[in-house]
Amino acid sequence: MKVLLVAINAKFIHSNPAVYFLRDYAFANISFVDALQNLQIDVAEYTINQQFDEILIGIFKQKPEIIGFSCYIWNISLIQQLIVELHKVLPKTEIWLGGPEVSYNSAQVLLDYPQVDLVIRGEGEEPFYRLLQMRLNHDPAPISNITYRDEAGMPRETLTKDLPDLNNISFPYHDLEVFQNRIIYYESSRGCPFSCSYCLSSASEGVRFRDLELVKKELQYLIDAHVFQVKFVDRTFNCHKERAREIWSFLQEKDLGYTNFHFEIAADLLEEEDLELLKTLRPGLIQFEIGVQSTNPQTLEEITRMMDFERIKQVVGELKAGKNIHQHLDLIAGLPYEDFKCFANSFNDVYVLEPEQLQLGFLKVLNGSVLAEKAQGYQLVFQSRAPYEVLSTKWLSFEEILRLKQVEEMVEVYYNSRQFVNTLRFFVHYFDTPFLMYDALGDFYDKRSYVKVNHTRQRRYEILLEFATEHLNQLEFVVEHLNLMDDFQENLILDYYLRENAKKRPGFAGEETVSKEEANQFYECEVQTFQYLKGYEEFDKRQIRKMTHLERIGGKLYLFDYLNKNNWSKDARHYHIDILGEKT
Repeated sequence: MKVLLVAINAKFIHSNPAVYFLRDYAFANISFVDALQNLQIDVAEYTINQQFDEILIGIFKQKPEIIGFSCYIWNISLIQQLIVELHKVLPKTEIWLGGPEVSYNSAQVLLDYPQVDLVIRGEGEEPFYRLLQMRLNHDPAPISNITYRDEAGMPRETLTKDLPDLNNISFPYHDLEVFQNRIIYYESSRGCPFSCSYCLSSASEGVRFRDLELVKKELQYLIDAHVFQVKFVDRTFNCHKERAREIWSFLQEKDLGYTNFHFEIAADLLEEEDLELLKTLRPGLIQFEIGVQSTNPQTLEEITRMMDFERIKQVVGELKAGKNIHQHLDLIAGLPYEDFKCFANSFNDVYVLEPEQLQLGFLKVLNGSVLAEKAQGYQLVFQSRAPYEVLSTKWLSFEEILRLKQVEEMVEVYYNSRQFVNTLRFFVHYFDTPFLMYDALGDFYDKRSYVKVNHTRQRRYEILLEFATEHLNQLEFVVEHLNLMDDFQENLILDYYLRENAKKRPGFAGEETVSKEEANQFYECEVQTFQYLKGYEEFDKRQIRKMTHLERIGGKLYLFDYLNKNNWSKDARHYHIDILGEKT
């Protein structure tokens, strides 16, 4: 029996551990003789960006007897098309579906798609193994957690039973060649202690943990293999505080200076002992994703999200001061009781914390979530197709949603790129709130028809200067603000050269600020002393000039070193140089 498990990821850099869990669990439980003689389970991974025919033909050529699809909101539309066409060219092949996108409406899936033979609901390892065992041994024993067709073709659901011990789920990454240049998704627990109404985790009961010593052994393997990033998929990694602390300590002890570990945490659960430990970690060893979602108390109560935002502010501030942990803070637009003004307040509350990334997402009304059940009462209007994104609510119009979409785009381009840090930090003070700055910038893009244009990085700087010129010229300045545009432009030039070793000077930077004679004199001296450019000793003066840049900004002479970028900010290492040759 030949089985093909198909994963269709959002990007090539992503991977899907679920299909490997299914395959390895089945082989671990099916008798050796049966597995060796009668069973072949292959895995095929694609992305949603590949051509439809490429995926269709790839699956067809393998001629499986059973195809299993792992279904999520990002790939379900493509899978729905595939199953229709696959049934035409492989009419005798069974099609099985699993994953969160089909687990909560499985009967309807079978009614809508006669090509599908059955759906595995929820965690799939045990029912998948039982189904294969039944086929191999012709064993009619009942199997839990599946929705199948009876003799009349009507959907029938079996009971939901206890879930497997996580220690019995095989580690899927023994062959790392398959995952080269891809993120490794690692699972040390399943379930979530919270019950946020917009999330499918609210349908689960409790949290199950993988044995800590087993986790350490597997993480050691990934560290030794120099995997570039391991992303924990645990819903709230630090819900067990002592366990989280022990894993972070382990990573610090075993760190080889290469691998980055990503955790989704509840920041308000961190204790002082955690913070003291986290401050000592290598910059870049770990990064945190912190789901704030909203700071409106009425919204948080309605979605049953437990959160102490005052504590989050304190924790985020302390971690930021350590300059060693990237923090990604998330907001969701479209939640109950949050109108446009209220969401702007949430945005401003989070923005002033200056996280490295501010993710502005939009509510997805997921099948199986509590919020989906209450959608009518909230007057939730959302897309009928995946990812079921909100269009309007009782509190938020579609027009306002579109304005927030513009804000999201501007935040992604200007804030999350980290290419305009100094400019934005300066510019935001000339708006009543941070949100108004991004709202106005989005409106500027719309009016100038800059939206959805594939701008170069340099062009983004030029557009920001255009916007600043229009905005600042509308303000009535007192005497001390007469040089405001000069100050803005100096910050913009600083940001540009921190990231860009530009071969051609951008127009917005004006005339050269350092003469050829002055630059030549500096580099002549530097190749003799290497006072600033340690590590450049093997290069000659001409090569050094190509890998560095001199610029006078605000009366100060800056040296930008592009060979030695800051591991934390990714900016070029830079120095202030005064006439005495002293560096700062």
